[in-house]
Amino acid sequence: MTTREYLGSGWDCDAVLVDGVWVERTARRPDVEPWLRTETTLLPWLAPQLPLPVPAPVVVGTDPLVTRHRYLPGRPVPDAAPGLGATIGAFLRALHAVDLDEAVARGLPGPDRTLAMRDASWARFDDEVLPLLGSPERTWLAGRLDVLRDAPATVVVHGDLSADHVLADGDGITGVIDWGDARAGDPAKDLLWPLHGAGAAVARAAQEAYGSTPELRRRAAAWRDVAPCYAVTHGLDTGDDDLVRGTLHALRLPGT
Repeated sequence: MTTREYLGSGWDCDAVLVDGVWVERTARRPDVEPWLRTETTLLPWLAPQLPLPVPAPVVVGTDPLVTRHRYLPGRPVPDAAPGLGATIGAFLRALHAVDLDEAVARGLPGPDRTLAMRDASWARFDDEVLPLLGSPERTWLAGRLDVLRDAPATVVVHGDLSADHVLADGDGITGVIDWGDARAGDPAKDLLWPLHGAGAAVARAAQEAYGSTPELRRRAAAWRDVAPCYAVTHGLDTGDDDLVRGTLHALRLPGT
């Protein structure tokens, strides 16, 4: 008998574990389905080029669209996991070195699309998020947005790398999941969490393994600061007032 265990839901997909072996993902909205299909061509090509396992999904249903990949064991990695910084730094170095044109040919959103999406997001942040803040926070956030207005889109990025999307067990890191935001992008966006969210020891090791520059670190810090804007606009789109209020509270001047 087939067993099905609910794993959770994100903004885009619902996930269930089938027979303890397969992860099935179903799009929560029609506009997510094209990306689920893209994952089935992009990730199997990408996986052999990376030093950590990633999902390699296939389509198993079409109405609605359902994809399936082998379950990657582990739980969200703790920030104090041994070797985390060096492992993630090496993983990102390999990811950012893959052939961007080949990835775009397999469905990855290319630089033009990424920059157009960023321009649209920044316009919304200017029009809908900044007016919700007090004057000091508004001035500070506007400056952080300006740092990234002309950021490059020159490498394949995961786009949403965090402790929630890196899995680990007692033997170390077991995989990197949730590639729904992968695209041509700014390498600094993938460095946000390891350099500015996982602690000083992880940041030092990741920086050494990756070889980050001061400019990359500056932009990574700016990505950290503007990230809550995405949650605010998502809350506005979905009518989630609690998400909007809670996220606005996070958009405070450093040290306040």
